[in-house]
Amino acid sequence: MRTESSVKNSLFATMMMVIKILITFLAQKIFVLILDAEYLGANGLFTNVIGLLSLAELGIGQAIIFNLYKPIANDDKETIKSLMNLYKKAYNWITVIVAIIGVSLIPFLDFFIGETTLDLNFVLVYILFLSQSLASYVLTYKRSILYAYQENYMVSIIDMFYIVAMNAAQLGILYFTKNYYLYLAIKSVCILIENIVITFVANKKHAFIKDKNVQKIDKELEKDIFARIKAQLFHRVGGIIVNGTDNIIISKFFGLLVAGLYSNYFMIIYAVSEVVNQMISALVPSVGDLLTENDKERSFDVYKKIRFFNFWITTFSTISILIVTQSFIKLWMGEEFLLSIAVLVVLVINQYQKMMRQTNDVFNNAAGICIETKYVPIVESLLNIIFSIILIKPFGLAGVFMGTIISSMALWCYTYPKFVYKNLLGGKYSKYIKENLTYFLLFVVIAVITYGISMTFAISNLWLDVIARVALCLVVPNLILFLIYRKSEEFAYFKSLAKFILNKGKKVEMEEA
Repeated sequence: MRTESSVKNSLFATMMMVIKILITFLAQKIFVLILDAEYLGANGLFTNVIGLLSLAELGIGQAIIFNLYKPIANDDKETIKSLMNLYKKAYNWITVIVAIIGVSLIPFLDFFIGETTLDLNFVLVYILFLSQSLASYVLTYKRSILYAYQENYMVSIIDMFYIVAMNAAQLGILYFTKNYYLYLAIKSVCILIENIVITFVANKKHAFIKDKNVQKIDKELEKDIFARIKAQLFHRVGGIIVNGTDNIIISKFFGLLVAGLYSNYFMIIYAVSEVVNQMISALVPSVGDLLTENDKERSFDVYKKIRFFNFWITTFSTISILIVTQSFIKLWMGEEFLLSIAVLVVLVINQYQKMMRQTNDVFNNAAGICIETKYVPIVESLLNIIFSIILIKPFGLAGVFMGTIISSMALWCYTYPKFVYKNLLGGKYSKYIKENLTYFLLFVVIAVITYGISMTFAISNLWLDVIARVALCLVVPNLILFLIYRKSEEFAYFKSLAKFILNKGKKVEMEEA
C-alpha cells in the first residue's frame, strides 16, 4: 500500500507539473511580447519580497501534518479533528498578521527597487501581490488532510486546472487591456477559487472533519506542536532568506532588467526542480509511515534507494539545464535575453546541491527533525547574504549564486550527516562523506563529457539545435549511469518498481515495498 500510494502520488504530481510548466513557459513568452523584460524583473522582485511575509506561517502546516501521521495510522478521528481545528484557527491569525506586516512594509519599498525605467505605481503593484499572499491562506488548511492521507494526486489535479484557468484569464486581460494591475488582480481570485475547490474535495473525501463537535487537543500533543512551531520559525526564516533574497540582491545591485533576464533562467531551473521535487516529496507521507516502525536498518535501506533515484534524476536534469538552456532561451525569448555561460555553470552547481538535498529533506521532514537543528538555517541565511554580497565585486552576477552554494554547507556538513544519516539511520560520518563526494565527482565527470560533446555541435537552426541537445542529454548521462549502476542493488529495485508501474498497479511482491 505504501509503494502504491507513493507511485500514484509521484506519477500524478509529475504529469500535472509537466503540463503546468508548458503552460507557464507559453504564458511567460506571451507576457514579454505584450510588455517587456523589466516587468519580469518586477514580478520576481515582488514575489520574493512577499515571500518574506510567509515567515508568519511559522511552519505550522508542517508541524500539523507531521502530527497527523500517527492518528491517521491509528484511525483516531477525534485527534485528527482537533488538529484540523487548531490548524484552522492558526491560519485565521496568520492571515491577519500577514496583512498587518505587509501594509507596514509599504514605506520601505524603494529600498528593494533598483534601477528601472518602468512607469508603475509600485505601491499598488505591491498591494496586489500582498492580496495574492493573503488569498493563499484562506481555506488552505484543508490541503493538509489530503497530504497526510497520501492523496497528493488530488491536489495536483486541482492545481493543474488552476494554472490553466489563471494563465488563460491573466493573458486574456493582458492582451485586450495591456493592464498590468488587472493582470495581477486576477491571480488572487483564482487562488481563492482553487482553495474553495480543495476544501470541497477534502470535506467530501473525509466528511468527519466537518463535525462541529471537536474535543480540546491533548496537552502533550499541543506542547509538542508548539515546540515544533517555535523550531520551525528558525527554519522558515533561514529558508526564506536563502531562497528569496537572490532576486532582491540582483534587483538592488544590477537593476530590474538583469533581474528580468535572470527570471527566465530561474523559471527553467524552477520548472525542472519542481518536477523532481514532486517526485521525491510525494514520498514524505510514506516515509513518515515507515519511520513509525522504528526499524533503522530498513529505513536506511529505503534511504539509499531514494537517494540513488534522487542522484540519477538530479544528474540527468542538471546536466540537461547546462547543455540545453542557452539554446532554449535563444529560441524561446531571443539572444538578447542570454546571461553568460559562467553564470549558468554556477547556477547548475547550485541547483545540483539543492536537488540532492531532497532525500535528506524527505527523511528530515518525515521524522520531524526541527528542534535540534533550529539555529542551522539562521547560520545558512547569514552566510548566504554575506558571501553573496562579498562575491559580487570579483565575480559579478555569478557571485550571488556562489554565496548560496557556500551557505548550503551548513546543511551538508552538519544537519544531514549528524541528524539524518547518523542519528536517524545509524550510518557513519566517513561513509556519508565518501558517498556524497563520489556522487558529486561522478556528476562533474558526466557533465564535462556531455558538455564536451555538445561543443562539437554547429547547428544554425535553433529548433534542430535544441532537439539535438535534448537528445544528447537523454542518451549520454543516462547511458553512463546505466553502465556504472546496472548491476547495483538500487538499480534492480527500481527495475522491479518499473515493472510494477507497467503492470498498471497489480501487486508485485517486493521485499522493500
